[in-house]
Amino acid sequence: MKHELHLPAKPERHRRFGSVEAIKGTKPTDKENMSDLQNMPNDYFFNIDHVGVSNVSHPIQIESSAIPHTQTTIGSFSFTTNLDKSRKGINMSRLTEQLQRYHEKNWTVDLNTLKDFTKELADNMEQQSASVSVSFPWYFQRRSPETELPGLMHADIHMKVSYKENTGWAQTVGMTSHVTTLCPCSKEISEYSAHNQRGIISITAHIHDKAEMPDDFKTELLAAAETNASAKLHPVLKRPDEKRVTEQAYENPRFVEDIIRLTAADLYEMDWISAFDIECRNEESIHMHDAVARLSFSKS
Repeated sequence: MKHELHLPAKPERHRRFGSVEAIKGTKPTDKENMSDLQNMPNDYFFNIDHVGVSNVSHPIQIESSAIPHTQTTIGSFSFTTNLDKSRKGINMSRLTEQLQRYHEKNWTVDLNTLKDFTKELADNMEQQSASVSVSFPWYFQRRSPETELPGLMHADIHMKVSYKENTGWAQTVGMTSHVTTLCPCSKEISEYSAHNQRGIISITAHIHDKAEMPDDFKTELLAAAETNASAKLHPVLKRPDEKRVTEQAYENPRFVEDIIRLTAADLYEMDWISAFDIECRNEESIHMHDAVARLSFSKS
């Protein structure tokens, strides 16, 4: 037997759960007559280096020298400007308004467009400096080493561009990627076999002011990380591929210390990089803890 409910109309249901009628206000509703607290001039004691918004998730287009050459991914943005002590605050809505304008123009996110974006941001906010940072997953095709079956991998990319009216732009790019590592100590002391782990390599590279950038910095940073590990990761492996990757790792044992030093050597040879920071973290397979190594180097 169906149980019948005798429900009141929806407005009455809402009132029963706490909703009240809107209060008839006296304050203006048109923007021109509203108070603008952020732009009230006064002495607010301190200049602010960075103020803005972060963790802005937005679809973006990127280009890649690896397949797929053009792709849509999700960017996590941060937008900030400086703020003079004579002004109480910034108009934060302008930050995401500008992002929407660029999105409507179908912009491709790269260092050149980020430079344009950052200068325009400073101008629109009537400030002397601005910074934009974005991080996103970058996908690339990889074939298995023996059967050459394709699949998609990804690495996490981050880019930051800062603009100052008097000095111009400063740029950094970076990547976090995963590799296979095989313990040299385990190989040395064991009668057979050696334990493996997954390594996570993070690189941040500072770019020379007038550098001639490579066609795709992403593939260069990826090569610096992967070619100095014990072996690469692969999305698709059949038995002949697994045999090859296992043997390759055994042929190239690496401590975390080895990986960051070898990666640093590759970054040192890249003319467009002025300084770099590297971290390698191994998720140990025979310990509860991770092994970690960090290195910073400036060519100047």
